[in-house]
Amino acid sequence: MSESILKSSLKMRVRFHECDPLQIVWHGNYLKFFEEGREDFGKKHNISYLDAKENGYSMPVIKSVCEHKLPLKYGDEFEVETSFVNAEAAKLIFQYKIFSSGKLICTGETIQVFTDKNSELVLNNPPFFLDWKSKMGLI
Repeated sequence: MSESILKSSLKMRVRFHECDPLQIVWHGNYLKFFEEGREDFGKKHNISYLDAKENGYSMPVIKSVCEHKLPLKYGDEFEVETSFVNAEAAKLIFQYKIFSSGKLICTGETIQVFTDKNSELVLNNPPFFLDWKSKMGLI
């Protein structure tokens, strides 16, 4: 694998419904923040779930990791930095960093694979994904 050259950054604010009774972000919401980061990355770099769907594929998450450093609280502004890690295998690896007020709040990673219309695992990179990687200078 090579180091990521494609990134996106999304600014967000903690909403009331994302917090527990102590007004800190419930731990499961960080995975939702990662999802927002992936969606933003897809829009900015022209590779989205809809692109996969239009080409007959799905991209389910098969692994997710989240390491909490500091809590976010109700009303905090924060930034989700999403980085694509290029791999030869037929998968998408994203790494995440969440920052607030210059402090690292959490880090994480997700891995997605490709499945076909029958939900069967696809072991080779789909043509649309290879085209995208080529346009991005990754192959």
